[in-house]
Amino acid sequence: MFRRDGSHCVALFAPDEVKVLRKVASEVVGLLTEGFDHDDPVVGRLFPDVYPDRPAESDEYRRYTEGDLKTAKIDQAGAVLAALPSSGGCEVRLDAESAEAWLRALNDARLALGIRLEIEDGTDLEAELDKAVLQDPTSSRVFQLSVYAYLGYLQESLLDALVR
Repeated sequence: MFRRDGSHCVALFAPDEVKVLRKVASEVVGLLTEGFDHDDPVVGRLFPDVYPDRPAESDEYRRYTEGDLKTAKIDQAGAVLAALPSSGGCEVRLDAESAEAWLRALNDARLALGIRLEIEDGTDLEAELDKAVLQDPTSSRVFQLSVYAYLGYLQESLLDALVR
């Protein structure tokens, strides 16, 4: 997917890939702006307690850092949206700064999707996908698991291109 071209990381995206990436990035922005709720497990994963055993200190820390962190996450998802056309396929060329923003945005999207899909450390993604396909190959879970796997693949290829 991503490859190194001089100082840039470059990838070609088909129209369906652009749609998926735009949808995922838009959903992260929506979660952080319109649907921001500290009781949502996804928000809890994206903004974990720094001091889990000391709620008052975690709240205090959050009070001073959450706004900047939320803005950064929105900006990173915005970097993905800005690089992709509203329709059709495209070539994306990312400099080091943009590539880092994309990596963070992809990570946030995977974390959010992983929480919604109840994926934990050690989950065998291939087995989960096989099980979902056997139950109902047209289910939204099959699609979401596929997107989760695709985001991981994309994240890994971008990281590989960055370090080359």
